[in-house]
Amino acid sequence: MDVLSNLAMGFSIALTPFNLLMATVGVIVGTLIGALPGVGPVSGVALLLPLTFGMDPTSGIIMLAALYAGSMYGGTITSVLINTPGESASVVTCIDGYQMALQGRAGPALGVATIGSFIAGTFGVVLLMLMSPALARWALSFGPPETFALMLLGLTTVTGLTGENAVKGYISMVLGLMLAMVGFDIISGDARYAFGIPEMMDGVDFLPVAIGLFGLGEVLVGAEEATEMRILNGRYGLRDVMLSANDWVRSRWAIARGTVLGFFIGVLPGAGPTIATFLAYSLEKKVSRHPEEFGKGAIEGVAGPESANNAASAGAMVPMLTLGIPGSATTAIMLGGLMMWGLRPGPLLFEKNPEFVWGLIASQYIANVMLLILNIAFIPMFVRALRVPYNILMPLIIIFCITGAYSQKNSVWDVGQMLVFGVLGYAMKKLGYSPAALTLALVLGPLAERALRQSLIISDAGLGIFFLRPIAAVLTVASLAAVAVPVVWALRAAGGRRAPLPEPEGRRPPADPGN
Repeated sequence: MDVLSNLAMGFSIALTPFNLLMATVGVIVGTLIGALPGVGPVSGVALLLPLTFGMDPTSGIIMLAALYAGSMYGGTITSVLINTPGESASVVTCIDGYQMALQGRAGPALGVATIGSFIAGTFGVVLLMLMSPALARWALSFGPPETFALMLLGLTTVTGLTGENAVKGYISMVLGLMLAMVGFDIISGDARYAFGIPEMMDGVDFLPVAIGLFGLGEVLVGAEEATEMRILNGRYGLRDVMLSANDWVRSRWAIARGTVLGFFIGVLPGAGPTIATFLAYSLEKKVSRHPEEFGKGAIEGVAGPESANNAASAGAMVPMLTLGIPGSATTAIMLGGLMMWGLRPGPLLFEKNPEFVWGLIASQYIANVMLLILNIAFIPMFVRALRVPYNILMPLIIIFCITGAYSQKNSVWDVGQMLVFGVLGYAMKKLGYSPAALTLALVLGPLAERALRQSLIISDAGLGIFFLRPIAAVLTVASLAAVAVPVVWALRAAGGRRAPLPEPEGRRPPADPGN
């Protein structure tokens, strides 16, 4: 009953005219920021934070949290329509979302993303409300061994992003890990693989890489192949974006799995929505009855990751509010806002500032309803953008890519990185390698390295620490199984095939005299 009474108090705060206005501004601006390649929620929250200086802390956090949720929705738009992720958590959506668009199914792709995001976001807020203390204590129990084991599990799921050639997928993953090692050594502080270039001292930025691989790379492939958007002749009224019975049946469990997985990944400090989307996509491919459809327009490949990223954004609030530990880069900016407003996040925040906490929680319910209405209403308009001829759309995408890469740090160097990885993305797509596997390794690499080296310091270079701690052991065994099981299946399948019958002696080709 305390929860219900506190929630009622929260709604009385969130439904005041000014706070409703702040939530509305947040969801609209967040959707636009999410749709702009390279901007993303981190930049959006950082840019809007100064506007909250003169506000009541509750009003300020309502606007920022609504912007965070809106950017999770908005990032889907460009991923589906032009194969360019609006922000890093939407990278995975490009894989099947864009293929659905090419098949004339951009409407259902955006529709399932919106519905999945609403369900996951709402469920995530419910868990935030009911389970914050317990989940925060569980996440706090993760030390370096558990963190590395989790990252290892994420890396071993690379096979779910590689298509039919796992070898090329692992090669792509190794390339991503090599890129993740560029910059200062986290222990010694020495520069690694920077080649004396000052801009490389800080490492390879994720966003220019993602925009180059998935945005510019696709443009180059489309220019060579003279890609025509088959979707241009379709009908995209409100009925067309609604899910059919078959689409709902195929996506409902993907939404459920993505919601649960995303929330728990979001609770882990430092994990964030991006990791949640990669893991959700890999999970969906592994449990699917039709894994061969992934990468070719499987609706589950959109539903699962899009649900995961919204649930993860809610989960990231848990350690921020209850422990003062940011669960993601965006909540780290929000944490700075709390400090600026004179609030101390932690277990006592719920007791000393209940109006702030419950006003924020209630506003998240309101923001998700706003976003559902906004995105359903405007999906037809978004889809109609594909009516632009490709020879006009292509230069616009290039402009978006350049703007997105530059806007992160106002750096021409980032634009150069984007161009280089655009060419690399083109080559990888033509040769059958996996840009998604590279980006996954680039995201997980620094986290995995830090956790691994900390674990080895703790254990005096002993690997047994990953098997002696229960949570780490479970995750490590799961990682080994993720690698071993596909190999066993492949060997069994090969053994089950009948060997070809030998040809009659008279029909055999003559032996090569050179052998």
